[in-house]
Amino acid sequence: MTYTPVNEDKRNHLESMLMRESLLDRGVQKSTEDKALEVPVVRMLPHVHAVKIGGRSILDAGRSVTYPVVDALANILKEKKLILGTGGGARSRHVFSIGIDLGMPAGVLAQLSAADALGTAHILGALLAPHGVVAIPPEIFGHLLPMFIHSVPGVICTGVPPYSLWEHPPELGRIPTHGSDAGCFLLTECFGCKSLTLVKDVDGIYDRDPKTHSNATFIPEISVAELKERQLPTLPFEPVLIDLLANARLIDRFQIVNGTKPELLEAALNGDRVGTIVSK
Repeated sequence: MTYTPVNEDKRNHLESMLMRESLLDRGVQKSTEDKALEVPVVRMLPHVHAVKIGGRSILDAGRSVTYPVVDALANILKEKKLILGTGGGARSRHVFSIGIDLGMPAGVLAQLSAADALGTAHILGALLAPHGVVAIPPEIFGHLLPMFIHSVPGVICTGVPPYSLWEHPPELGRIPTHGSDAGCFLLTECFGCKSLTLVKDVDGIYDRDPKTHSNATFIPEISVAELKERQLPTLPFEPVLIDLLANARLIDRFQIVNGTKPELLEAALNGDRVGTIVSK
């Protein structure tokens, strides 16, 4: 990119590949993809693992489930850098019920959900504070994340992305499309983290809900293409992750693990398949 006089009046103009182009033109969009092949996307935090801790599935389950997960995370933090995200759990479901009954749009529901997730993050952050985990306020999280992650073993945040009032209208129903699973994925992709692990209360993906079907078949690994083709009736993560992973540049997989078996978490971060791996 150079400053080059292009007019007769000798004024300098910033010359770049997109200077005179419409950013809405499909050919221009494709040219940026070609450029990306020449200049790979920078991984800002390639040594850091992102872990989403389920609000309803783990923290809402109380001490018996939460404390073993906290102990497992504390042990992992001795050797690995972690970004921890949380969801709002039962509180978000309650506020969704009230908001939908009052006719609130998806953007308002998304903003309320983020507030619930922040409360859950403070709870988990307090439990992990003795192990050096810092809860970063959402307003400065993106800007100061690299500084904090190089200063402390781990950080914790609300997993809900800050779309707030600008949340995309959902294709079906009124519940916001981008929840804490999506937010943690987008964060992992943006900063180029080493891995993303979703900690739930199931072993992974099944062909049907294992909580209501005792004969449900476990799926150890599946691609986004197969997920789209099979149209499974239920998933243990937000469906929007399928499209996000398909379009990702830096993240090519994530794993779902069972937080009621906390010993599996460290194995997952070491690269072992201990739940279901969803890949591109």
